[in-house]
Amino acid sequence: MTDNNTEKSRYIFPEWSNYVPMIVVGLIGGGLMTIIFVFWFWLSPKHTDVGYEPEQPIPYSHRLHAGELGIDCRYCHTQVETGAHATIPPVETCMNCHKIVKKDSPHIIKLREAFATDTPIEWVKVHNTPDYAYFDHSRHVNSGVSCLECHGRIDQMEVVRQVEPLSMSWCLDCHRDPAKHIRPKDKVTDLSWKPSEDPEEMGKRLVELYHINPREDCSTCHR
Repeated sequence: MTDNNTEKSRYIFPEWSNYVPMIVVGLIGGGLMTIIFVFWFWLSPKHTDVGYEPEQPIPYSHRLHAGELGIDCRYCHTQVETGAHATIPPVETCMNCHKIVKKDSPHIIKLREAFATDTPIEWVKVHNTPDYAYFDHSRHVNSGVSCLECHGRIDQMEVVRQVEPLSMSWCLDCHRDPAKHIRPKDKVTDLSWKPSEDPEEMGKRLVELYHINPREDCSTCHR
């Protein structure tokens, strides 16, 4: 009979070393999956951007102005139908009402001082797109895309926050299936509006009526 010690001495590595390749493969696979998860979720706009709610230099309630008072979005964001940018209202727009309304409020006093010294209010931008991405508000609004689609129920927000990722994949989802996001053009700024017919059928009909055929090539958004 062959001695056990003699048999074992014929092998250079111990028996447990047979499991090393499987352990290495498992660690590499687990590491790759972790990296993919970190980039896909933790570093995606869904996690880093959605929920962004910066403090503004002067508190402004969209819930009060756009919701309870029913002020149309276009009263403040004057170029949303004619230009690429919706524009932030100048102090003069605020003072149209606040020369009379709540003129003794501490926050309105700040407005009045800014108006008197011709100093713009440094509002903090909430919805940011990269400099290399081109977005035209007028093109979307005039095609029946509601403010709701990108900004959510802003008429119910005390403090404006970002509710959509505004990522490339999110934009492409809409371009590939626009019917879900189209409404009658006269209802674009009516954020509480609900269709009286099947939304999908209405969307398909409006896409055909408005001749909507969104492009998906790179130059559409990267110019």
